[in-house]
Amino acid sequence: MLYHLSEQFPFAPYSLLRYVTVRSAGALVTSLLLSLWLGPRVIEWLRDLKFRQDYRPKDAQKPGDVTGAADDQAKRGTPTMGGILIVLTLDLSVLLWARWNPLVILALVVLLIFSGLGLYDDWKKVSKQNADGVSSHLKLIVQFVVAIAAVAYLWRLPSGSALVTELHVPFMPAKSALLVGGGATILALAVAVFTIVGFSNAVNLTDGMDGLAIGCSIVCTSVFLLLAYVAGHAEISKYLLVPKVPGAGELTVVCAALIGSSLGFWWYNCHPASVFMGDTGSLAIGGMLGVIAVTIHQPLTLLLAGGVFLAEALSVMLQVGWFKYTRIRFGQGRRIFLMSPLHHHFRKKGWAETKVVTRFYIAAFLCAVLALSTLKIR
Repeated sequence: MLYHLSEQFPFAPYSLLRYVTVRSAGALVTSLLLSLWLGPRVIEWLRDLKFRQDYRPKDAQKPGDVTGAADDQAKRGTPTMGGILIVLTLDLSVLLWARWNPLVILALVVLLIFSGLGLYDDWKKVSKQNADGVSSHLKLIVQFVVAIAAVAYLWRLPSGSALVTELHVPFMPAKSALLVGGGATILALAVAVFTIVGFSNAVNLTDGMDGLAIGCSIVCTSVFLLLAYVAGHAEISKYLLVPKVPGAGELTVVCAALIGSSLGFWWYNCHPASVFMGDTGSLAIGGMLGVIAVTIHQPLTLLLAGGVFLAEALSVMLQVGWFKYTRIRFGQGRRIFLMSPLHHHFRKKGWAETKVVTRFYIAAFLCAVLALSTLKIR
């Protein structure tokens, strides 16, 4: 909206709105202030609607466990579905500051659909007051349908087919695509789809402690803010040997808006949390980050930048897989971790929740540094 205003008034200060850096800063500040202002109102609204987590989540400690039992009891009754705050302020900020193009629209459409799926899941949980929301199979079906549609949309763009048919190695120059053409195209398309679905679920699995998922999301999004800016800048992308993606610069505004919304939500979600984001926020954030990674040719870099999310998802898959295998092999299921996802393993070992969260933040920061180092190690 403001970009088009700058076209009508091509003189200072309106001319500054043509710069993506200025609009990104504006998007971040706008979404942050909106989040801080709307936060108490949204939390009170959720409380009035009785959208509270009065049930024990599936991964909660058992009554006989000492570790975490008090924390779990204290969190019961906390409003959930707080992801509404993130999605609302992000959309308003992007509407105000971004120059709309197919890539921006795609990112926001995926955000809204995944948020709607998470909202329905959260609503089923609070309405029944148990952890049985939408079945995992139905969730995956919807996620895969949306991801396939998003990849097909990119494929049909005049200059977008290469975005989903070529895989690029993070530490190699742009010209050194890992796989191009032939049967490799199918593999590249599959990677794009699984990136969107997998990262959405990975962020969802990480959302189990106050401030954990949202803090790590801010760090990961900051990496992709820089990567999107580089991909959208002809000279910088050429210098750093990164694939140039027309229109990707506007995704910088989207990432900035997400950072601002997340910072504002973090204000109310830090320990002890006044609100939980629920699947409404976690599925949406992960899905949109997956789409942005695919759009700028960086799905493999997302594995580095989102290393904490990857570890959380792998811990669940390893735990479930090993338990099923040993139950068939030995007649009794065995565990690799004391509890999964991974953050609960450390909680069971006696770490305080704030210690687990802080150390995961440190790991997320190190993963971000590793991801950004790919810009020079080429």
